[in-house]
Parts: sequence; structure tokens; C-alpha cells
Amino acid sequence: MDWTWYLFRFDDRINRALLWQALLIVALLAGLLGVIGQVIHLINAEGPLKLSIKLNFDFGLDDLFKLVDPRAYHALESFDRATLILKAFGLSLFSWIFLATAIKRLHDRDRRGWWVVPFFVVPGLYSQFSDLLPDSNWMLPFSLAASILWLWGFVEMFCVPGSAGDNRFGPDPLADIADGAVPSPAKSWDQQREIEFVPPSASPPGGMHVKRGT
Repeated sequence: MDWTWYLFRFDDRINRALLWQALLIVALLAGLLGVIGQVIHLINAEGPLKLSIKLNFDFGLDDLFKLVDPRAYHALESFDRATLILKAFGLSLFSWIFLATAIKRLHDRDRRGWWVVPFFVVPGLYSQFSDLLPDSNWMLPFSLAASILWLWGFVEMFCVPGSAGDNRFGPDPLADIADGAVPSPAKSWDQQREIEFVPPSASPPGGMHVKRGT
């Protein structure tokens, strides 16, 4: 597999399994960055090092929507420089991987990449700013619409199989491509070439004989 295309490019198609695999890769990388952040924190900490390490894997994609929320910038003052660098690197990397794989999965469903906006961006923005909205009954339709869009996007990208056969975005990723499945013509048995029929008047007695040297 071309991992550069798989994780970072937006063309062609991938199936459901590869999208789930991409989320697993993001989770593993987030855990790795969390461990690195804790190690850096322990190295820079004053006083004796503690044996117990509290792991923090808070490198979720929810941080992407905090970039447009001014309230989130006040919380950045409590982080040190190393943590900020790791968060910025992780957010950029994970967002790119998610968008690249999600758009290729939408292509597999014969949908354009902009469908990621109603399936992912709109519900995420609503979740980020829902606490600022008034608590009244007339907001219920907006909450219900955001939930429906999120559920629709989840089913569309993670549950439903892709369009059968080739579509406008590329070949079917589940198509059976077996280069060695068809026997080579050089190894196939050509009965017309290997067997000859001898006339009855010939000697030895006529019948079907195998050619010499075969």
C-alpha cells in the first residue's frame, strides 16, 4: 500500500476498513504524543521524579473547532511551550489524516468531498458553541438537525458499503485483482498440439498417440 497516498492525499477511493484503520492509526499516534508530552513534562519538572505517570491522550479532533472559539485561547496560557508544540503538531497531523481518508471514503460512496461539511463540520461547530445558545424549545430543531447530520455521516462513511464497480472518482477498491489467477498461456495444456490422431493404415496401429518430446 502507498501510505503517503493513503494518509495524506485526497484522490481516489478507500473502503470502510481503511477508514476505520485510519482512526486507529490516529489513536495510536495520539497516545504516542501523549506519552512524549508526559516524558517532557517529567524531565522539565523540578524536584524528584515520581514513578507514577498519568497519561493524557487529549489530542482529539475536537480541538480543531476550538480554533474558532475565542474562549479556548485563555486555556492555552496554562500550557508550557512543549505541550503547545505537541498539540499544534498533533492537531495538524490528525486533522489532515482524517480529512484525507474521509474524503476518499466519500468518493467511495460516489459523493464529493464537500459532504464532509454537513457530516462533520456543522455538527462539530454546533457542539462547540451549544453552551452559548439559549436554553429554549425553539433550539430543539437545530440540536436534532445536528444529531441527524452526524448520524447520517457516521452511517454513510463507516457502515454503508461503497458503490459497486468503478465510479467517477476511481476504480472499486474491493474489486478482485489477482494477477496470478489466470494461468499463463505458456503453461496451459493445448490438447491440439500435444495429441495427434494417426490414420489406421499407419504403423503402429492407428489411434490417439502423444507426440514425442512433449
